[in-house]
Amino acid sequence: MSPTTARDDASATTVLVRIRAMMPELRPTEKRIADFFLSDPLTAAETSVGLIATACNTSTTSVMRFVQRLGYAHMKQLRADVLAASVSERLVAERLTEARGDIERDDSMDDIVAKVSLAETLSIADTARTLDTTELARAVEIVARAARVDIFGLGASAFIGLDLQQKLNRIGRTALSWNDAHAAWTSAATYGTSSVAIAVSHSGNTSDTVEYLALARARGAVTIAITNHAGSLLAQQADIVLTTAARETGFRSGALGSRIAQLMVVDCLFIGVASSDYDASMSALHSTYDAIQRMRSR
Repeated sequence: MSPTTARDDASATTVLVRIRAMMPELRPTEKRIADFFLSDPLTAAETSVGLIATACNTSTTSVMRFVQRLGYAHMKQLRADVLAASVSERLVAERLTEARGDIERDDSMDDIVAKVSLAETLSIADTARTLDTTELARAVEIVARAARVDIFGLGASAFIGLDLQQKLNRIGRTALSWNDAHAAWTSAATYGTSSVAIAVSHSGNTSDTVEYLALARARGAVTIAITNHAGSLLAQQADIVLTTAARETGFRSGALGSRIAQLMVVDCLFIGVASSDYDASMSALHSTYDAIQRMRSR
């Protein structure tokens, strides 16, 4: 992103989302600067370049490089967008709950429910704002005409793959979900140009998942990544990247905000595929529902 197009390409409300998404690929100095903006955006929006450099134990040159990496020519533009994003997020949070911060040792069950619901609600809202609908439409088109779709994820991401598989099967699509790396790699080795491979990883740097998509791509398959980090190793192996914008907490972060954001993307993908042949999809859904009801009535 060039400095002159930053404010055209991304709204002010997404700058904090973009900083969060960049975290895994930042150098230590850049991470300190990013943490400064994320930990207290309102203060950061009113702090000079020199004071930010001092607080982050770095140079003003490094701070300006970080500003330019975000796509801004001047610090004042970044400050304005950070301020707007912070105010927007606070207004949303205040409408939802009074809960603030990460899960603490002494939190009550009421606190836990409030904090988890807030983090997951914001993860969905951020993902909705930042998901590239053009890329999503491409993924829908490719999955809709695929003879078979294979999905791979490990840990919490495996549940996302299974969910997508079951949804596609319900509308008569052939889909397989893999949660074992060796089985997934074996499958990928047999793909061809008519194959579609979807890999799910919050970090985008899970080595087994990256290897799966690389194998699939080498065999000519169309590859799709669902990840929180557009600059990740997984994204580099994907023809189409569908990004989430999950809010993480320090407590089981990978299995909380990431999962709900991934499920949202999967639901959008599935509904897009189903809508592409609406009548056939509805017929298949009615048939599968009737089959289950008949079995239950026996």
